[in-house]
Amino acid sequence: MSDRLLSLAHFTVMDADPAALVRIGAAAGFDAVGLRIVPPFPTDRIVPVVGDAPLQREIRAAMRDTGISILDVEAFWLFPETDVLSWRPALDVAVELGARHVLAVGNDPDRGRLAANFACLCEEAAERGLRIMLEFIPYSALRGLEDAADLLAAVRPRDAGILVDALHLSRSGGHPSDLARHDAGLFSYAHLCDAPAASPPPDGLRDEARGGRLLPGEGGLWLDAFVTVFPPGTPMAVEAPNAVRNAALPPEERARLAAQAARGLLHRNDGAGTET
Repeated sequence: MSDRLLSLAHFTVMDADPAALVRIGAAAGFDAVGLRIVPPFPTDRIVPVVGDAPLQREIRAAMRDTGISILDVEAFWLFPETDVLSWRPALDVAVELGARHVLAVGNDPDRGRLAANFACLCEEAAERGLRIMLEFIPYSALRGLEDAADLLAAVRPRDAGILVDALHLSRSGGHPSDLARHDAGLFSYAHLCDAPAASPPPDGLRDEARGGRLLPGEGGLWLDAFVTVFPPGTPMAVEAPNAVRNAALPPEERARLAAQAARGLLHRNDGAGTET
């Protein structure tokens, strides 16, 4: 039986407000949640946690009541116009909520500027005891695993890692075996979901990622190889937004199904008891 930490990514139940996310995650059987405190794109709408002290207290109360922790905060997209220092209040909130990691995405075609902004973000995070996790996404400027690894090699931050999302690894043409070429210490946790084995056309990748993901076992990805390629006990976060499921089921039921599917996959692969 697996005892590795399982987290509920906010995007799976994006319609749950932050405090409700914690309680929903706990009721579904998750150990942690990932909390969206920065909108990825300017057009995205989130419940503003930064600057809302009463809401932050409510989140902390829900965490105390349930025993749920916050695995990561997101989603810090580095665009050409990004002012990294404007995120200082958000990073402070991450610390106040006990988050362990900060999810960042590089989406600036100017690699010099991207490297400078990424270095600044990593330094701001490291000063607060947070670890930046750089996620590659096929429709961003860092499309694949090697792009993310190259940026880390160029910047050489004090502390940062790479977040591997099963869907993005697949749609970038990658395979779990590719991770063996890199230091396992880069991979603090991973994003888990399923999808059809065949990729949509390039112009459909973003829509699939934001509303067409499947739960583990519903698709054709190599998830057994994916969860076992990481060091034993590596936390997994279920990120599986699905527009059809969103319309049909309340967030509580979607979270329950997500936990059930993920636990089944992890139990099958961690049954030998090799995890920490």
